[in-house]
Amino acid sequence: MSQGVDVVGVYVRDQEEALAFYVGKLGFKVHTDVGSGEYRWLTVQHPEQPSFQLGLFVPGPPVLDAATATAVREIVAKGAMPPLVLVVDDCRAHFENLRAAGVEFTQEPVNRYGTVDAGFRDPSGNGWKMIEARKK
Repeated sequence: MSQGVDVVGVYVRDQEEALAFYVGKLGFKVHTDVGSGEYRWLTVQHPEQPSFQLGLFVPGPPVLDAATATAVREIVAKGAMPPLVLVVDDCRAHFENLRAAGVEFTQEPVNRYGTVDAGFRDPSGNGWKMIEARKK
């Protein structure tokens, strides 16, 4: 029997805005984009990790009621969700490339714990840590 994580979702305030950020700025590729009524299943993939999808979902029906969706949007916008982690080969070079593409960083690259890391947020408020892969 084979098992594994296929999709991890993040809540975004607007899927088109999220798509522009993840594809246009971070270089992800669209994997699935289908909808039925008000619900849209939208996932992207990092081009070097085709076995994993990041779902870009708007909080609301049919998954969340209106009050819960409002609370979730507020929490995400504050940056209160746990960060996602992007592993890169050269944190400082990726920092410069992403900053030139318009990504707003919350933390410039710093040496920490034997590697280099930086922080940024997507337009919805989801936090990201960009960590340089340790040299083997």
